Amino acid sequence: MKPVLLINPNSSERTTEDMLAIVRQHLPDVRGWTNVDAPRMITAPEALLAAGEQIAMSVLPPARAVIVAAFGDPGATALEKTLNVPVIGIGAASARAARQGGSAFAVVTTTPKLAPAIDALMQAQGAGYLGCFLTDGEPEELLTDQARLDAALIYACNVAAKAGAQRIIIGGGPLATAAIRIAKQVPVPLVQPLVAASQEVVARTGHSAPPAPDESQ
Repeated sequence: MKPVLLINPNSSERTTEDMLAIVRQHLPDVRGWTNVDAPRMITAPEALLAAGEQIAMSVLPPARAVIVAAFGDPGATALEKTLNVPVIGIGAASARAARQGGSAFAVVTTTPKLAPAIDALMQAQGAGYLGCFLTDGEPEELLTDQARLDAALIYACNVAAKAGAQRIIIGGGPLATAAIRIAKQVPVPLVQPLVAASQEVVARTGHSAPPAPDESQ
């Protein structure tokens, strides 16, 4: 059986490995592909657009399904038109998971320049989206300081919860491990984008996977 392909739209191999470690808990046969032509972290609309174009033009290894593991889902629509397999962006997948049962949900992220693109992606998945809540500080600097990053995310989650969010998505592939670390320190359940995408792969391909942990873990 062909493996699942996890595409990291940025050029950080470390981020690819961190995301693979999470996805392998649900899809043991996943392999990674890193977009080496992109910046180490996508923080601006033009970089998101460029990453999507780079991914769409790349020759990718065979796979039974593809996960696009950046929150703006760059290249996912183009790949879905050209590949005869499910292509799932972690942004759209997390929105679909978050709004189940009619829950009001929000996104917390570190990249203010991407907020308009995130808003559009979330709104396209249906009702219930309350907005994008942002951390203070430069995104790349936060990523190098775990304690500061976690504190900033927790604070923004508290603001989102007070605004009425019943579920919160931590928006960004590089933030996946931070989302796991802070899950028990926020007042509402966190939806993990990589887990949501992995669950959709299982549902769409019929391939079995271990039971997913509670979304708030």
